[in-house]
Formats: sequence, structure tokens, C-alpha cells
Amino acid sequence: MSAAVEIIDVARRFGAVQALAGVDLVVEEGEFFGLLGPNGAGKTTLISILAGLTRADRGTARVLGHDVSTEYRQARRLLGVVPQELVFDPFFTVRETLRIQSGYFGLRNNDAWIDEILHHLDLASKADANMRALSGGMKRRVLVGQALVHKPPVIVLDEPTAGVDVELRQSLWGFIRKLNRDGHTIILTTHYLEEAEALCGRIAMLKAGKVVALDTTHNLLSSFAGLTVRLTADALPDVWRERVLRHEGATYLLSLTSYAELERLLSALREHGIAITELALQEADLEQVFLRIMKRAA
Repeated sequence: MSAAVEIIDVARRFGAVQALAGVDLVVEEGEFFGLLGPNGAGKTTLISILAGLTRADRGTARVLGHDVSTEYRQARRLLGVVPQELVFDPFFTVRETLRIQSGYFGLRNNDAWIDEILHHLDLASKADANMRALSGGMKRRVLVGQALVHKPPVIVLDEPTAGVDVELRQSLWGFIRKLNRDGHTIILTTHYLEEAEALCGRIAMLKAGKVVALDTTHNLLSSFAGLTVRLTADALPDVWRERVLRHEGATYLLSLTSYAELERLLSALREHGIAITELALQEADLEQVFLRIMKRAA
């Protein structure tokens, strides 16, 4: 059985910017896989290489065993991509847009599947509306529909719920989960880390064009099982600043290894006469794991 996606030593430079610096990834068939990283980490460049929109400077990318450069047609037919940008043709209705997209893949009489897509994406009432009349969230739903019209076995979602209301987000994930249960491989990039935590079985984290973490979601969460402390105070002793994951105004998010370390922190605050306005302990979630890994990688 071929892997759904293979990325082998893929690198890409744009002028002075090294977007990808030798990425190795394997996504197995049927996985729900997360690809996370800060802005500029190289996620969209990697997706563009998979979709054949950008050529790698070196390395190999395959979709179900088909090289995206030498076997472009076969690889592209096996892939459905929801882009991050809102790209649409303003001269067609929603249904016409999906029919035209079907035609790109040589599909005729695809209306039954198009109707199912419209239903699951809550677009049925907008089927005959012109694309330019839709809201941003509705246009993003159509982009998801376009990626699915040819029933690709591998689906790549690049920030699919950006700017989308909560109700649609829930219905969209219900539909995507169903596709995954039916055997489709899903690759997701998102800045909503709670989505990745809830949906993805494995996660790769990119920073500056390199994979800095790759493991199951469970193992990533377990490997950072220490305390996370949210502290609002007048200041923080300098010796503790290296433990800060995020700092917003007078509120600090700190990573600690144990309750004994928490006691040392509180003792240090007392010694410096620093008043605590608010203190809360949190279980490690994917957002905190992400922040720690990015800080370590930096």
C-alpha cells in the first residue's frame, strides 16, 4: 500500500527567503494529519508543491505513489485542495462553479454528489446565487465544495475555517470527519489549535521551513505534562522570564515542571514584594505545547 503523501527532502527558496529547508514527511492512507506552524513556517509552500503550483528546488513529493512533477495529472486527480485565499469567479452561481470544477476533472452528470456537498456545507439555499453576492464565509464553503467535487482520496485543507462562523465550523468538521471515516486522508493546517487537537491523530510542526516536531497528538500532549500557570501580576522576576510562553500586558503564561517549582515561583514573588492579581493552573493543551516547541526551536 502506498503512503497517501510522501515528502522527501523537499526544499524551496524564494530569493533570500528559505521557505522550506529539507522537509521529510509521510502521511499514511486514512490519517487525519495536522500541519501546524507560525506564519511564514512554510506550510502553504509545501501545499503548493503538493498541488503542483510550485516546483521544489530539490526533493520529491508524491501523492499515493505518483510524483507531483513527473506524474502531475495522476497526482492532481488524487488531491483536493482548499486554498487559504478566497479565489472565485464572480460570473457564475454556486452550482455552476461546482459543475465547472467537475468538468476540469472530466466528470459529467455529477449533480447528485454536488447536491450532497451543497447540503453538507449548508449551501443548498445559495445554489443559484451568484458568487459575488456571497459573504466571505459562504465563499469559503464553496472553496471546500470545489475541492471535493471529484471525490479525491487525499484532501488538503489550508485554513478552511478562517473567517467562518461557529455553526458552519461544526457542520464542516462533521462532514470532513465522515469523509475521513469513509477512507479519505485529511491534511489540515489551522491556527485554531483546539481544532487540530480534537481532529488530528498525528501532527507535524514546522518552523522556518523545518519540521521541529512530529508525533501523535497524544504523545505531544503527554511529553509536555508539566504545569501551565496563568499569572497576572505587577511584574515578574527576571530569573523566571525564560519560563514565559506568552506575555500579554500584566498576564504571563508560564511553563513549570512541578508543584515544587510553582512554590519557588510564589516564594520569589513574595520576596520581591510583587502582588498577584490572578493565578490559575491549566492542563497542557495543544496551544501550550505548540508555544513551548516553537520557543525551543527558536
